[in-house]
Order: sequence, then structure tokens, then C-alpha cells
Amino acid sequence: MSTSAPPPPSAVSGPAAGSTSTAPDRLTAKAILGYGAGDFANNLAFATAGAFLLIYYTDVAGISAAAAGTLLLVVRVFDAFADILAGRIVDRTYSKRLGKFRPFLLFGSVPLLGLSVATFAVPQIGHTGMLVYAYLTYAALGLAYSLVNIPYGSLAGAMTQVPSERAKLASARSVGGSIVSAGLGIVIAPRLVPGADLQTVFTVATLCFMVVGTACYLFTFFTCRERVQREVTNVSLRQSFTTLKGNRPLLMLCVSSVLFITGGLSLNTLQLYYVRDVLHALNLYPVLSTIQLVATFVLAPAIPLLVRRFGKRTAYMGGSVVTALGGLIVALSPTGAVVALPFTGLVLGMLGFLLVNMLVWALEADTVEYGEWRTGVRTEGITYALFSFTRKTGQAIGGAVGAYALALGGYAAGAAQQTEAALWGIRVGTGIVPAACALAAALIMFAYPLTDARHAEIVAEIAERRTRR
Repeated sequence: MSTSAPPPPSAVSGPAAGSTSTAPDRLTAKAILGYGAGDFANNLAFATAGAFLLIYYTDVAGISAAAAGTLLLVVRVFDAFADILAGRIVDRTYSKRLGKFRPFLLFGSVPLLGLSVATFAVPQIGHTGMLVYAYLTYAALGLAYSLVNIPYGSLAGAMTQVPSERAKLASARSVGGSIVSAGLGIVIAPRLVPGADLQTVFTVATLCFMVVGTACYLFTFFTCRERVQREVTNVSLRQSFTTLKGNRPLLMLCVSSVLFITGGLSLNTLQLYYVRDVLHALNLYPVLSTIQLVATFVLAPAIPLLVRRFGKRTAYMGGSVVTALGGLIVALSPTGAVVALPFTGLVLGMLGFLLVNMLVWALEADTVEYGEWRTGVRTEGITYALFSFTRKTGQAIGGAVGAYALALGGYAAGAAQQTEAALWGIRVGTGIVPAACALAAALIMFAYPLTDARHAEIVAEIAERRTRR
């Protein structure tokens, strides 16, 4: 259901492939499904690295937890800057035949997924050699991911300007990503036990992901069209930073998101360690993944309803509070407590994280119109890149915090029983860090100025400007 009128046709420097004269009120089911397939493919590389790369480095490659933590921090900060570069490339790229964003999906999918295979194939060439290889392959994977994910994320803002339709796209990408995350937890995680041939597990998995992911990217390419009219195709560096300067909603969303993602990645990085080493119940990891998958399918169709009833900002804050509550339960559940109590905390943290992640992409797309309203220049690429930069920064900090918590606690790779200090380090990274970060993120969004009603006014004003030209 549309909540604002689409803009009327305007003069453009060139139509995107498959474009129409106006942005349609409703997206087709095929387009929504295709957009979700894109994030399914993204997460075959991204979620696999986020969930398992640390345990691969420590338990398979034999890299120390401290060295692995530094690696994750350095490379993910590099990835964040790679997003800015990718955003500039996207804003300066345009194909009359294929559009502005879709070519990156077509030509970037195989290199991205191939690098995922290489990242999980560290050769035994000595500690220094392994570190160099790990740095190079993970950095290359991050750059390739930026060159695919930035245009993929920007594509949503070019498909529709209607808030409820954007909420559907945000839900679809969350469903796609959650299916992968659940699959990893159900199929891969139970095999990560001491003594197993983990290298073979990761090699077979990433090769299969390469085939499936390429097919999903192609499906996205052929079903998702760029329909929102734009005034500028090739955006100068000055225009890019002019649109960012003064975009207060974008900056606030970035700060809130970097905090939330820092906590989320710390939780995601250590969740497997928590279930295996603290709860001694690795069999619960597939259960948690199944709950995540079911919750995603329940939440996804409810997101447009939540947006209409409460607005994106309020729902975002609610999800953050739920995440914080879950983190506190995880951290403070006493040793020897019934497993159901800390497991409930993990479920709550996961549900809050899901809700916020479903909403955040629609919020980011809204900031594109805010920037266009202020400056007259539409810059999806650099706007999404800045937002992604902050999220990658949060991922870098969160992943490193999780690894350093292991190192400070004295985690012993492959040990059947960890020390109390190691278990407390896992608790801090899985519970305290996510709770504190989620509460801080909610406080920032309390002052977020771009409500759904204000966004509708801005879109209408942009449309009126175009009619006067």
C-alpha cells in the first residue's frame, strides 16, 4: 500500500534499463523476490566470513586469537574505506543498456564468491606466510564485496520511493540473508567440533556457495529494474560531498548503526563459542538458527505493518532495547543455570538484531531523498557507501572486540574445557558488549529527525520541483 504519491516524470540525462516515466506504487512479487535473492548471494560470502572466519583462523589455520583479532580489525577498517571508493565508482558509472547498479551484480559475482573460497583456504606455509595470505585474501574479499554490495544496496532506492514498498525490499533482503545464516547454523556449525576435518568442510561449502550465489546474483540482475528518475548520472566528487554535508539524518543513522553493529558483530563472532564452550550445548546452535529463520519469515511480512503503525524510527529503537535485554540475560546468567535462561537471552538478542536490520536499509534509502531535497543532486552510491562505511567500521570493531575478549580470557583453541577466565571473556563479548552498544544506538535514534511523515513531505516537494522544470 502506497503512503506517498510517486514523483511525476522529469528530464533525465538517460533512462535506466527497464525504467518507466514514474516510480510505480507497487513492486512486483518477482522484483521483491529477486532483490531478496541478491542478499542471499551476498551473505554466502559475508555471513560465512562473519560467523566462521575467526574460528577458521584459530582452530583450522592455527593463527592465534590475538593475531586474528588484529587481522579482522585492520582488514575490516580497510573494507570500510573500500566502500567509499566503491560508492564513488558507482556514482560515476552508468550504462544506457544495463542501468547504473545492475552491471556490478552481473560482473562482480564470480570474483566475489571465488575470493570467498580462497579466504577459507589458508595454506600451511609458516605463521608469517599464513598471516600474509590471510590478510591479502580477506582484504581482496572485502574490496570485491564492496563493489557488489554498494550497488546492490543502492538499487533499492532506485526501484521505488514509496516507504511501504521500500520496507518490503528491506524485509526481502533480510529474509535472504537470514536463510543463509540459518543454513550455516544448521548445516555447517554442528560439524565444527574438535578433531573434525574442518578444512574440507569449509572448502566444500564455499565451492557450493560459489555456484549457488552466482545463480542468485543473475536472478537479481534480471528481475530488479531501476525505475526512479534521476537528475544526474555522473556525479562529481564535489557534488557527492555536498549532498553528504548537512545530511543530519544520514549522519545520525550512521553513528547509531556503527554502535549497533559493533555489538551485533561481537555477539555474532562469539555466539558459536558461547553455545559450545559456555553452555556445552553445540546441538542448540542449529536450533537457534532454525528459530532465526522462522522469526525472519514471521517478521518480514509484519515490517510494512509496523512501519505504518509505529514508524521506522520507533520500531528501530524497540528492536535495540530487545537486543540489549537479551545481551544482559546472556552475560548475567549464572554458571550452572538452566540452559533455557541464557538460550532465551540469545534468542532475544537475535530477534532484536533481526528487526533493526530489516528496518535500517529502508531508513538509509530515505536519507537519499533528504540529500536530494537539500542539494538537488541524487547520490545513491556515495550515500549508501558512507552508511556502509560506518557499518563496516562497526563490524571491524565488533569482530576485533570479540577476538580480543577470547585472547584476554586465555582461550585455548581446540581444548575440550576452557578456563573460567576464558568463559567470562566469551560472556562479555556475547552479552555485555551487545547490550551496551544497543542501548547507545537507541538513544541516538530517539533524536532522529527524519520521520516517515517528514519523508513523505520531502518526496512530494521533490516531485513538485520536477514539475516546475
